Amino acid sequence: MLTNVEKTVNDITEWIRDYFEKNGKGCKAVLGISGGKDSSITAALLAKALGKDRVVGVLMPDGIQPDISDSEAVVEFLGIEHKVVNIGETVAALKKALEDAGSAVTKDTKINIPPRVRMTTLYAVAQGLECGGRVINTCNKSEDYIGYSTKFGDAAGDVSILAGFTVEEVRQIGDFLGLPGNLVHKTPSDGLSGMSDEDKIGFTYEVLDKYIATGECEDAEIKAKIDRMHVMNLHKLELMPHFEP
Repeated sequence: MLTNVEKTVNDITEWIRDYFEKNGKGCKAVLGISGGKDSSITAALLAKALGKDRVVGVLMPDGIQPDISDSEAVVEFLGIEHKVVNIGETVAALKKALEDAGSAVTKDTKINIPPRVRMTTLYAVAQGLECGGRVINTCNKSEDYIGYSTKFGDAAGDVSILAGFTVEEVRQIGDFLGLPGNLVHKTPSDGLSGMSDEDKIGFTYEVLDKYIATGECEDAEIKAKIDRMHVMNLHKLELMPHFEP
């Protein structure tokens, strides 16, 4: 847990300003707004650091999104520019093209196509801005540790704001920033599988966060599962290997 949230928020704010001064002077921050805590809090930090006029939130429902009102609430609360790009037809067309080509469209394929289409959309929006844009990754440390993200989907981006913070720490930041509690403490889910994150991974973020912070986990089976997921998914965090001649 964070011992001084105010200092942490101020440090993040200065870090964001410094990044954009060096890597995107005058350009805007572009991020997907899912209505969950991570994108909501990331958008709030960006607005605080850069000003709301330099943040563009992109709502990307896959057809009908049951909780789209949460995404709308975020951009309205922060007063940031936003665009709605429905990816439903694109996702459906890609699935059909794969099937027509004789490529198996598995359950995991169906789950991972939308986040990759969303990342393509974010870069397209960023490139379409007159002043240019930088795409913001919204993953947190807990998700990154076990690889709970889609490679080249939500795991991608130009810069990550929350990668150094666990789920509980992210919530602390959200509460400090005064974001609506129903968004900060919303049950995390990928919006793709129909399950909550914790149901899908088989343990709670509380258990995971404690293990990340202390190395302690009372349940040997869960500890082994966390270790296995961490090792198997490290490739999502590392630079692409290459042969050095």
